[in-house]
Amino acid sequence: MQRRMVCIKLPQTTLPALPQVCLQELIVCLQLSKEDEAKAAGDEVEVRREDQDKINKFSRLHQREIGIEDELKTKHKEKEDLDDVSNELELADEDDKIPYKIGDSFVSLPLPEVQEMLSTSTAKIEEEVAALEEKLGTIRDEQNDLKVELYARFGRSINLET
Repeated sequence: MQRRMVCIKLPQTTLPALPQVCLQELIVCLQLSKEDEAKAAGDEVEVRREDQDKINKFSRLHQREIGIEDELKTKHKEKEDLDDVSNELELADEDDKIPYKIGDSFVSLPLPEVQEMLSTSTAKIEEEVAALEEKLGTIRDEQNDLKVELYARFGRSINLET
């Protein structure tokens, strides 16, 4: 059996974060036999309106997923920063006035009040993270349902892997 190599270049933005590896691009190579190519060309499935709607919905969900993942990264960073500040405040004296940023200005507040405000902010961010993770789970469930339906209809002629 003779095989052909088909190479697809994927931009880095479509790839998941790869730990400890800095890549400009990744080349994914798929080997298709001539029979597979002929079968794929001969099995062209008509794309109905409802199929196109499902594909569009999958695309919108994917874009929303990327946005939520970015927002989650930001929230995790904020929480980490608040935890660092909280740890630093444990070293401060009880009588010290701590500059606390409210809007664009800093207000000097007593240590216990600042610690309370930080714990409130941390709790708020944790709630936001939980809500975002729940939303992300729902989106991924919807995407998986759409993948099942679309792969059942189109087989290998559609690529929904993100």
